Amino acid sequence: MELKNQFVIYIGIVCVILLIILFFIIQRKKDSYSGGKKVSNTMYAKDDPYFKKKLLKYRMFSTALMISCALAIIMSFILLTRPYKTELKENEKYSRDIILCIDISSSVDELNKSLVTELQDTVRSLHGERFGIVIFNTTPVMLTPLTDDYDYVIEVLEQVEKALEARISDEVNDDWLYLDQYISSGTLVGAEERGSSLIGDGLASSVYNFSDLDEERTRIIVFSTDNDLQGTPIVTLQEAADICEDNNVVVFGIGTKEMADEDMQDMEKAMIKTGGKFYLEEDSGTVSQIVSEIEKEGKSLVKGSKEMRTVDIIEIPFIILLAAVIMMTLFTKITKK
Repeated sequence: MELKNQFVIYIGIVCVILLIILFFIIQRKKDSYSGGKKVSNTMYAKDDPYFKKKLLKYRMFSTALMISCALAIIMSFILLTRPYKTELKENEKYSRDIILCIDISSSVDELNKSLVTELQDTVRSLHGERFGIVIFNTTPVMLTPLTDDYDYVIEVLEQVEKALEARISDEVNDDWLYLDQYISSGTLVGAEERGSSLIGDGLASSVYNFSDLDEERTRIIVFSTDNDLQGTPIVTLQEAADICEDNNVVVFGIGTKEMADEDMQDMEKAMIKTGGKFYLEEDSGTVSQIVSEIEKEGKSLVKGSKEMRTVDIIEIPFIILLAAVIMMTLFTKITKK
């Protein structure tokens, strides 16, 4: 244990010496009768059992009061010295990356709104994992790169939620235009030539947004779409699933309740190929099931950088000081009775 303010000890010693000197001066004045007179016939009162009992009680609690006061002063000086210890802290993080990849086509708005709302609580419960967000239509756009800044991720999810709410409500105003641009700007680049809802391109792009694919980490994609292809993709959904499989990326997909049976079967096949699962929007507790599946995916601690940290050791002195103050208050009231 070390002290940040060691000079406080010397101040404390001087104060204690002064208090002791002051105490003896006061005691000497009490023992003398300068300027005073003795009270006559006090021997009878001093011999009275009741008086002796009261005097003993007074002296006991007066002594206890003085001890409590001295203890409070000592603990105060100890706290002022700021005792601390130095320890070597190793930063640890879980080796797991999660990307939310959502088809931002208007036909998936209801599903996406429910998904981003429920995922906010999931993000709050993460510890060390990195989380990213990709949206796509014709062209994929990364809203949030992989990060463990969960406040920032939640802020983005809330903004996406507001944008989806505005688009669903269809109330056109200045806010609507801004929010709509927030989730559509950049996602329709090349739409005139290639079309829209390019599902495979969106999923494949998410894979390459994982950093250091050769590094041993758990990689997961939460993928929402109606799988309703409306153009010519560079990569089909099955090809994107192959890319995921080759890079050990597990995909949990959520489809809309209106999606065609053929699209549903195609998406389910792709998800299973990656080692993940397929869910329908109408399934109860869909997001909670996905979160449960994510937790099953292995994660291991990776050692981070080491750093020296100083930790204040004030808990015990503070508790003693608090107890001393309470005892002082109690003993003061008792001695006054």
